[in-house]
Amino acid sequence: MPSESDPPGMNLGFQEEAAAFDSPSQKARVWTEGWVARQLYCPNCGAERLGRQPNNNKVGDFTCRTCAEEYELKSQKGRFGAQVMDGAYGAMCQRLQASNNPNLLLMNYDLARLSVTDLIIVPKHFFVREVIRERPPLAATARRAGWIGCNILLSEIPETGKLFIVRNGEPLPKGDVLDQWRRTLFLRDQAVEARGWLIEVMKCIERLGRREFTLDDVYAFEDQLSRLYPGNQHVRPKIRQQLQCLRDQGYLKFLSRGRYRLNVLA
Repeated sequence: MPSESDPPGMNLGFQEEAAAFDSPSQKARVWTEGWVARQLYCPNCGAERLGRQPNNNKVGDFTCRTCAEEYELKSQKGRFGAQVMDGAYGAMCQRLQASNNPNLLLMNYDLARLSVTDLIIVPKHFFVREVIRERPPLAATARRAGWIGCNILLSEIPETGKLFIVRNGEPLPKGDVLDQWRRTLFLRDQAVEARGWLIEVMKCIERLGRREFTLDDVYAFEDQLSRLYPGNQHVRPKIRQQLQCLRDQGYLKFLSRGRYRLNVLA
């Protein structure tokens, strides 16, 4: 069983191994991918290292050789905004239905210090159709004319689905990261549409901004959820169903009739 203790001496610095490249973006890609291969453990099972996928792999960049979990890395100097560009829209929609849809690693780095500043992982079970936005087709004059890409709407993913591994230049305790990961694994047992509803209700709860809340508090989002799911004419019963599921999975605690508490990890 892999250890859940903190990774010994996680070094946030890059190795200068990209001298053959003149482009800063090429150098950064080599540095960041090299760092993940040398320093990052598997957030799913705790295995000490991830293995690289072949270049241009259409699914992910790294695989855990212990649990087969797959990871895609995106990195940039500045912090990520409300959305991040991804690959082909059609391929992404197919990936949402596949068991090998990769988890997303979002890395920020400091080129002056050649080191990682922040690393967030978004577990794959938070990827539902509502967080994928189609981009306009490339112009007829483009090399890949007509190609349609997509954006991942990070703003539509609940905060509990954005797990820090490194924050402000400091690695978080490995055990804490693994505990946070396990907290939402129950979403993987849900069909894509059911996951979408659960995630939307989780976002509503987060927007309340407090641990304890009432059923009426969540009912206040009824119009918003109705617009998101116009085919559902029974939104309030659906809300109650999601709260019961979240309670059964330990994400919420039922306090009394119509009252709940969000369980948070210490």
